[in-house]
Amino acid sequence: MNYHNITVDDMLNGDGLRTVLWVAGCDHHCQGCQNQQTWPADSGIPFDEGAKAELFGYLSRDYINGITFSGGDPLYCKNRETVGLLISEIRERFPNKTIWLYTGSLFEEIRRLPFIPMIDVIVDGPYIEALRDVQLHWKGSRNQRVIDVKRTLASGRIVLWD
Repeated sequence: MNYHNITVDDMLNGDGLRTVLWVAGCDHHCQGCQNQQTWPADSGIPFDEGAKAELFGYLSRDYINGITFSGGDPLYCKNRETVGLLISEIRERFPNKTIWLYTGSLFEEIRRLPFIPMIDVIVDGPYIEALRDVQLHWKGSRNQRVIDVKRTLASGRIVLWD
């Protein structure tokens, strides 16, 4: 898996102060996407042990509330295995940190991935430029949902995060 950046002390991509991993690779190609440079899976740089150590160093800071996976699409087919392993290790090493993930896929399409229960919030759905609304919290277009994963899995129906 490749990535473009690790953002530290981010307040725009999830609740609280976060670290964001911007992965490469996306096949949704949403018109108006603000991160088109991340679409090619071979763009950016390889996510290696050094990048992982950097990411975990940021996550170990007491004031960081959690991690957000964005991109690109963290659930792009070539990212899923690495992202799943990272989520599992983050959940184990940092059990009090929240995990957010942005994907152009719908929750109904990805809910059976084995690492989904370890995620706290998923922002799902493609960005649709015609539905853009700058007043929305945590999402770019009205079709996207900010999903409370644990409550959704427990209830068997989509529960939005509040």
